[in-house]
Amino acid sequence: MFDAGVKLPVPAKAPRFRPATQESPAVRWLLIGIAVLGLAVLVVAPLAAVFTEALAKGWAAAVTSLTHKDARDAIRLTLLITAIAVPLNAVFGIAAAWFITKFDFRGKAFLITLIDLPFSVSPVVAGLCLVLLFGANTALGGWLVAQGYPIIFALPGIALATMFVTFPFVARELIPVMIEQGRVEEEAALTLGASGWRIFWTVTLPNIRWALLYGVLLCNARAMGEFGAVAVVSGKIRGQTATMPITIEMMYNEYLSVAAFSLAAVLTALALVTLLLKTALEIRHADALAATHRH
Repeated sequence: MFDAGVKLPVPAKAPRFRPATQESPAVRWLLIGIAVLGLAVLVVAPLAAVFTEALAKGWAAAVTSLTHKDARDAIRLTLLITAIAVPLNAVFGIAAAWFITKFDFRGKAFLITLIDLPFSVSPVVAGLCLVLLFGANTALGGWLVAQGYPIIFALPGIALATMFVTFPFVARELIPVMIEQGRVEEEAALTLGASGWRIFWTVTLPNIRWALLYGVLLCNARAMGEFGAVAVVSGKIRGQTATMPITIEMMYNEYLSVAAFSLAAVLTALALVTLLLKTALEIRHADALAATHRH
């Protein structure tokens, strides 16, 4: 029988576990404060300084400095180099990603390492390599100069240097996406009699369009702002081989602060536009994924 005088042991309370992502309010505010402070020091303050210095003598002086021949030539050359490098890198990036993800072969890891090489090699070293290959003192470079097609200190050298440093962006955006998608859809289209080009245009390209646009935007931003490799191969010739970053440095060294910062403001504005387009693509891509999951 049950004895009412006997007290049963009270079970101990189960330990309360806190989710790994849940922190105390003090820790959360501390982390937020560190992040905001870092953004303010590394991003907001330099941007504000660029536009403040550009407008130090008023809008009229800033606009007038941008109409100077050196500034106009630098903007024109930068846009031309970008128009050459970005489409070519888009084509090369698609081809490299297709080859790596759709075929099995020995040396695939080594090929991926070569694609990533521009990320690890200093742009200045890349420019020096181009000089050693195509300089006027080399056999190939001397022959090209004799034929009237110089590479170094000319437009082709700047284009090559820009393409080298921006090559990985498109390919590295496409490879993970194409690996995740696999080969099922392409193989199904192939069994139905579709040709290789038809499979690419109707199956592969629609599936990678967001990653492709994202990679193109990153490539575009880096192409416009590249300095190190271009500075080595361009020769910094005014009106001919001086891109926007190089012209900014030249103007600043000549104490033309308003002109230098005005041109820097234009380059910054182009970068901000690229950032806004990237953000819009990310939102659009997220909405497209959500709609696909709903259906």
